[in-house]
Amino acid sequence: MERKIIRLAETDSTNSYIRGIPDEADTLTVVTAGFQTAGRGQGSNVWESERGKNLLVSISFQPMGVAPLRQFILSEAGALAVGHALSLYTNDISLKWPNDIYWRDRKISGTLIETAVSRKGLTRCIYGVGVNVNQETFLSDAPNPVSLYQILGHSIPVDEVLHRLLDSLEVMLGYVGKGDYDLIRKMYHEHLYRRFGSHPYRDAGGAFEAEIVRVEDDGHLVVRDSTGRERSYAFKEVAFV
Repeated sequence: MERKIIRLAETDSTNSYIRGIPDEADTLTVVTAGFQTAGRGQGSNVWESERGKNLLVSISFQPMGVAPLRQFILSEAGALAVGHALSLYTNDISLKWPNDIYWRDRKISGTLIETAVSRKGLTRCIYGVGVNVNQETFLSDAPNPVSLYQILGHSIPVDEVLHRLLDSLEVMLGYVGKGDYDLIRKMYHEHLYRRFGSHPYRDAGGAFEAEIVRVEDDGHLVVRDSTGRERSYAFKEVAFV
């Protein structure tokens, strides 16, 4: 795929900026920023990033052939791409459902995904990705952030991380384009955070112990609790404790 990369010193949000740029067929449109004044994570969460230290990027493309009911495959492909790029620097990288990236029990990357749908199906997908690259300390009340700098003890060129991410994403989107959904789902499950053993979770009914059974095609997480009952959750309906 062709790459069209736009580099900004500062913007309110790379996702907001990239929405104003028309997509082109077989092209990854990429917008990076050294600082975001209104960068956010899922829901109302704010993404903390020291100016010039981390990778803040939005990537837009046309996901031709992906049915709206199967759009979670794009979330899986994106998570795998970010996870693979980071695994080139360190071990112990995993994918926390639905698309956060963890190093051990700490969050190193998050992705906000936006899709556009018409009667013809999905017409646009935007990945808004934040990767903690060179930040040495975190000041927000986020419970468990970590950066490559903290893991490795030295800085990494942010642009190098970007291009490794784009390389990995092109491979994953190639699988999507060929309809290799089973391969993507298999890799996603193999790299899931807490994929083995029983762990604590919390839902509207309180805390409980469970093990991951699977992630459904529509993105629902299915876990089996200590009584043997399977529980299915959409995003934000259950929390990892």
